[in-house]
Amino acid sequence: MADTKQYKERKEQFTTDSGIEIKCVYPKRDTDLAEPGEYPFTRGIHPTMYRSKLWTMRQYAGFSTAEESNKRYHYLLQQGTTGLSVAFDLPTQIGYDSDHHFAEGEVGKSGVAIDSLQDMEILFDKIKLEDITTSMTINATAYILLAMYIALAKKQGADLKNISGTVQNDILKEYAARGTFIYPPKPSMKLITDIFDYCSKNLPRWNTISVSGYHMREAGCTAVEELAFTLANGKAYLQAAIDSGLDINVFAKRISFFFNAHNNVFQEIAKFRAARRMWAKITKELGATEERAQKLRFHSQTGGSTLTAQQPKTNISRVTLQALSAVLGGTQSLHTNGYDEALSLPTEEAARIALRTQQIIAHESGAAETVDPLAGSWFIEELTDEVEEKAWHYIETTDNMGGAVQAIEQGYIQNEIADSAYQFQKEVESGEKVIVGVNKYQTDESYDDDIFYVDDAIRQEQIDKLNKLKEKRDSQAVTDALTSLEGAARQEENLMPYVIRAVEQYATLGEIADVLRNKYGEFQN
Repeated sequence: MADTKQYKERKEQFTTDSGIEIKCVYPKRDTDLAEPGEYPFTRGIHPTMYRSKLWTMRQYAGFSTAEESNKRYHYLLQQGTTGLSVAFDLPTQIGYDSDHHFAEGEVGKSGVAIDSLQDMEILFDKIKLEDITTSMTINATAYILLAMYIALAKKQGADLKNISGTVQNDILKEYAARGTFIYPPKPSMKLITDIFDYCSKNLPRWNTISVSGYHMREAGCTAVEELAFTLANGKAYLQAAIDSGLDINVFAKRISFFFNAHNNVFQEIAKFRAARRMWAKITKELGATEERAQKLRFHSQTGGSTLTAQQPKTNISRVTLQALSAVLGGTQSLHTNGYDEALSLPTEEAARIALRTQQIIAHESGAAETVDPLAGSWFIEELTDEVEEKAWHYIETTDNMGGAVQAIEQGYIQNEIADSAYQFQKEVESGEKVIVGVNKYQTDESYDDDIFYVDDAIRQEQIDKLNKLKEKRDSQAVTDALTSLEGAARQEENLMPYVIRAVEQYATLGEIADVLRNKYGEFQN
């Protein structure tokens, strides 16, 4: 190897955000890798990966009213998206109807407002649920939105066994990083296992939880922390389901994951490869004997927190790199952010460019033509090992606390995320970490393109719609359904059939959420 000491390098040390040192050159090493599709699935969960089927190309969309979001969905489907991904507004996420005083100023802003089955019918107007897969980013009220989706599928005459998609349903990361929780952890976990149980019997193709590292990464954690805390949460869900009597070989097949794809291409690829290997070991140790129950399937999204309001079109380059890392890392589905999302909801142009980015990677880059193309790289293999080793350290720490739930209750995960976010910001402000257009290569250019705003007036539209719904629905049937739900909650029954009955009678999201607020109370972090 050539002597590198005579050369002056740009930095004293090169490291990833997880503190992993990046060497100048990686020495030769022996690699003993199983084939793609074989345990522990480091190289991918399918033998041929994208040579047989490309990843699902999703675009996260939802804003304003169900009518407006439905127009965007039809536009995206016409542009070639292969799966829908629904964003819900903040009141919907925390169980308030649009007419609640807590909803003021937030209706339709961060996603679409869904108050009742009527809104769900409009949201998917002229879209057959049997023909698409739908991912719903919803957690505290996941049981209600899934019930609405099931009720709509039944109204469309669909066979529930053919309905496929994902409900995020990951409440633990809400306590740790995001904050859209309603109920305390224990009843929240019970609602999650109710969904596991109901779907295993009635919606066998539905992914009942998407364990999400994405939001913890957005809150500031490192790649290794994202991996570790996500798998620790996944382990907690497995244990909760096992404790409730469910078969790990059944429900583990319907667990999926949701990871962030950030700018350090090689660290992200290593993270995805390590994730599969670690999850295979976790599920096996907890009793999974079927390979499908040991396979980690994941959705990925490019890093929203990496997007800059300064020189926003540079975000197209960031999103491209991030999307490529997800594909090279073996993602099952992918959402690419619009370049203008640091400024507003994405415009149609930004959403189209984001989708085209995926399509170019799929059809023009060559990245989809071989499985795990960087396997055997001395750099990638060592980085994968280092990411895994550091992640196990965090998981062992949470295990010693009693698991992810107890680690969250003790504030451990939240504090680690906050410390990493603080360190990152210090490095940006000192100039040690370069953000192009923000702390280096700045310009005085102004951004003159259209910015997408949601009018506050849509709240009144939603309120008017709610009032008309309540006038025409069968009030007694609604009361009876809500009373039955209350009784089932007292008896610790599976609540999904009762929630489905309530939404079919056009009980509102807020009315259903309030029944369980009265039973379980609200969690104060």
